[in-house]
Amino acid sequence: MNPKNKLAEMSIRPLLYTMAVPLMLSLLIQSLYNIVDSIFVARLSETALTAASLVYAIQFLMIAIGVGTAVGLNALLSRKLGQKKPEEACRAATTGLFLMLGTSLVFTLVGLLFSNRIAAALTNDPELQQLCREYGVDMNRFTKKDQSYHTDASMPHLVRDNSKCILCRRCVAVCQKNQYAGVIETCERGYDTHIACAFDMPLSETACVACGQCTAVCPTAALRERDDTDKVWAALNDPTKTVIVGPAPSVRAQLGECFGMPIGTNVEGKLVAALRRLGFDQVFDVDTAADVTIMEEGTELLHRLKEGGPLPLITSCSPGWIKFCEHYYPEFVDNLSSCKSPQQMFGALIKTYYAQKAGLDPKNIVVVSVMPCTAKKFEIGRDGQSAVGLPDVDVSITTRELADMIRRAGIMFPELPDEEFDPIFGIASGAGHIFGATGGVMEAALRTVAEIVTGKELARPEFQEVRGIAGIKEAEYDLAGTKVRVAVTSGLANAAKLLDRIKSGEAEYHFVEVMACPGGCVNGGGQPHQSGDVRNFTDLRSLRAAALYSEDEAMTLRKSHENPVVKELYAEYLGEPGSHLAHHILHTHYVKRGLYGKN
Repeated sequence: MNPKNKLAEMSIRPLLYTMAVPLMLSLLIQSLYNIVDSIFVARLSETALTAASLVYAIQFLMIAIGVGTAVGLNALLSRKLGQKKPEEACRAATTGLFLMLGTSLVFTLVGLLFSNRIAAALTNDPELQQLCREYGVDMNRFTKKDQSYHTDASMPHLVRDNSKCILCRRCVAVCQKNQYAGVIETCERGYDTHIACAFDMPLSETACVACGQCTAVCPTAALRERDDTDKVWAALNDPTKTVIVGPAPSVRAQLGECFGMPIGTNVEGKLVAALRRLGFDQVFDVDTAADVTIMEEGTELLHRLKEGGPLPLITSCSPGWIKFCEHYYPEFVDNLSSCKSPQQMFGALIKTYYAQKAGLDPKNIVVVSVMPCTAKKFEIGRDGQSAVGLPDVDVSITTRELADMIRRAGIMFPELPDEEFDPIFGIASGAGHIFGATGGVMEAALRTVAEIVTGKELARPEFQEVRGIAGIKEAEYDLAGTKVRVAVTSGLANAAKLLDRIKSGEAEYHFVEVMACPGGCVNGGGQPHQSGDVRNFTDLRSLRAAALYSEDEAMTLRKSHENPVVKELYAEYLGEPGSHLAHHILHTHYVKRGLYGKN
């Protein structure tokens, strides 16, 4: 018995209902899916929605081929059925099935093998790669093994992948002009042109200072910070570990940018809330350790002024600057403060003082720092950074890496409530907060040293002369009859100019603050990416620093030596600033390095 031929026997209206309506419903569902998906993606940020829209061109191509094939096949089937040729109609249907399967296979292979090239053709915005990381697409699993360029992962702070390089030379410019180092340059000519170190050496055999400024300006992620978030996720999922996190002062003034918030928005409360929701056992503030740094560094300055010692005393908070000094100006190594950076003091105190108070074995504590700086990844592996025979800090991640973790966890950051840091290491002074801006360490130290020397309370704690984003700032203060000359510089090219003046005798100072990154930590190599037009025409450094200064001005606790947590720490554990125990836990040493070879 021959099957009933609907196209030949059914009237037009029922035929339209049975054949057109299902197709209309399927297209409606497809459109609704896109609308709903866009709504949820837009809740992440406008840039996320823009990134999602890039795939629509590919989606439309797939729909066009699929619908076009289906319409053509339907027309052929109608013709054959109308001609009462069912066997030819069956063959056409079978051919159509193979065509659809073949098309699906082709699109699958294109997606697996060429998705990165398609994305690169559509945009060179590194935010697209951040969104890929959000969904766990961290690498191209089908990359050819015989890449023409070797990926350089020899340094602990970054990965250099020349296969993504578009030869824009931004990294070369920032390394040479802003940071003095110039360890990368364009090599060879024509089609063989590429960015490399001298003689194609790995970065680890050059005088790279690990500042990460190259990663901040690279538009294609050919230079990117080493992703250590997997180490953090592993620790958070280990029930035997107590995982403690501490963000640096400047992170609260930048993290909001990763989620579409205005530049310079202070998101301290939301930062704390996000860290708790990621699963950290304790959420502390590295700013508390910054106050401890001032107590130790201020004591060291007073000792050198009274008892003698290499002057000027130069700050040691910036690990990029420390490595720069060791490589390029080793004659100033003895001038460096022996104080560990706030990050390292934080970790050391967690694994000594806090572990003792909480009854924890330091071996079961994992300390994670959130830093604006890629050089912090290098710093945690330095010698002299293990107060109890274990690394003071186990993992250091950048502001960008934390943002990736928050996105991957599905946390809607802008909608989080404001929460406070946990006790013990959750109280910091305004002096600790301004560490993130150039001149902040100097001002914080002057607030404490001035009151210790004069024995009088400052009428106003602000030292305006050392504020601002000028490359080099100088000031002189009278502290109870003693003239103290100070200088502040940021950006290593500026630091080199200042050190040359000191070497030649042209300038003389007692205390110098150096920050590796121009503008200080608010412009660190691990801070949120901003496009070139924003970096060129927006004063990022001032806007970000303003958030820290505003927080300081709104506080009543504005001096490190008045912090009750710091007072309790010295009374219960360390004794006094500069004590033998304080030196063992909170101080370190440096080395004089060469310009080439393992560094």
